[in-house]
Amino acid sequence: MRNRFKGKDFLAFKDMDREEIEFITDLSLDFKKKWTIREPHEYLKGQVWAALFEKNSTRTRNAFERAAADLGVKVVYLRPDEMQMTRGEPLKDTARILDRYFDGLFIRTFGHEIVEECAKWMQNPVINGLTALEHPTQGIADLMTIKEKKGHYQGLKICYAGNIYNVAYTTMIFCATLGIDLSIACPEGIEPDEKMIAEAKRRAKLSGAKIEITSDFDKALSGADIVYGMSQYSMGQSEEKITHLKEAFKPYQITMEQLKKAKSDAIFMHCLPAHRGEEVTDEVMECDQSVIFDEGENRMHSIKAILAAVAD
Repeated sequence: MRNRFKGKDFLAFKDMDREEIEFITDLSLDFKKKWTIREPHEYLKGQVWAALFEKNSTRTRNAFERAAADLGVKVVYLRPDEMQMTRGEPLKDTARILDRYFDGLFIRTFGHEIVEECAKWMQNPVINGLTALEHPTQGIADLMTIKEKKGHYQGLKICYAGNIYNVAYTTMIFCATLGIDLSIACPEGIEPDEKMIAEAKRRAKLSGAKIEITSDFDKALSGADIVYGMSQYSMGQSEEKITHLKEAFKPYQITMEQLKKAKSDAIFMHCLPAHRGEEVTDEVMECDQSVIFDEGENRMHSIKAILAAVAD
């Protein structure tokens, strides 16, 4: 497939079709092979990218900086508290200035409208490192992991248990696009955004995927090839909201007993960081079915492929 991403933004799975998602995933796996055999790949030597992080990060920041280094890209890390945006400078002014200085922007922020606004005012590519709506670099890493461990996508089933937030929405879209059945286990009254459900259902009609939202955890786990854990709450939420979510999601904790309700060869995934003892037990995190650290490593390879694909 021809690279459709060159010079373009990489903001969300909802903006991509099946071919584009598979292209980036396969490119990520190719970059992982280069990493494994230590084949040099400084394809972007001479480029300088800005990294703007408004949320704390372990995997995303370090994966981006290492991916950039391998590609020969210099990264300038921007702290929001040191920039004029914290004193009221319009985002469109900041974005246009950054566009004059850098070959692209990697941004991890809160509302999805922020990355869309940056993309609107910048000519150079913008990569979404996380917003409240989607986490696309994580989504590609997840698909890499699934393909490595299961060999294919079609006909698989994922049971997702955790906060209905960016990773949940990204998972909904890629499952619906690629023909992966998805059962989201969540308490009544905590359901996904209606627009994202509608988009997932539209794509599922084309792929044959089954997208299910259920409060029945046993039903969600039954027949699952992948059990995907997620924090019960997210960064930036109020203490009141966090307390409510932790209480509501208590029955959905992933234990070894619950994991056994999935297929015997099911794998356990989690985007990390995990709150051990809350959404998942330490025993599950450390068991042979857990692939969380392979998945975490794949963040670096996914970001490298995205950078290489969009760079002009």
